[in-house]
Amino acid sequence: MTTGLTLEELLAWNEQSADYWKSHLGSNPNLLALPCGIGGAATVQDLVRHIWGAELRWCERLAGLPETPREKIPAGPLDALFDLHRQAVAIFRNLLAAPQSSSPNWSDPYVLKFDWIPPGQRTASRRKIAAHALIHSQRHWSQLATLVRNAGFPSDFRGDVLFAHFA
Repeated sequence: MTTGLTLEELLAWNEQSADYWKSHLGSNPNLLALPCGIGGAATVQDLVRHIWGAELRWCERLAGLPETPREKIPAGPLDALFDLHRQAVAIFRNLLAAPQSSSPNWSDPYVLKFDWIPPGQRTASRRKIAAHALIHSQRHWSQLATLVRNAGFPSDFRGDVLFAHFA
């Protein structure tokens, strides 16, 4: 048994949370219009776009695929945004299921090309980038749970890894 969480387990946790929020927001579409302010998002729908758009773009980078330009990421509706998540999961599954000879070496360095990251911090292992891509959404889903609760719409979101559907 591995002592740490695997990328497969993080992916399962990510999917569980995404499925929850897709269902919850689909059942409560008025929440999508709530003012947000998280990560520069004006509304909850903007935040969901950011979450699933970033997830797709991180996966594309890791897979060496052309990165979807931000302006090509749909603003909505919810189903179109959820499709971004599905695309990302498919890419992740392919990366994780690839035979050893053709799969990425997760320890290999990956150089990030973002001016907002200090030059000395732009290199990380592919494993760390993958973990970031999967955990990034968890942070935002937790922020969203707080936001909707404070707006008077409590959810039963249980985003802690303790409640993830793996052993």
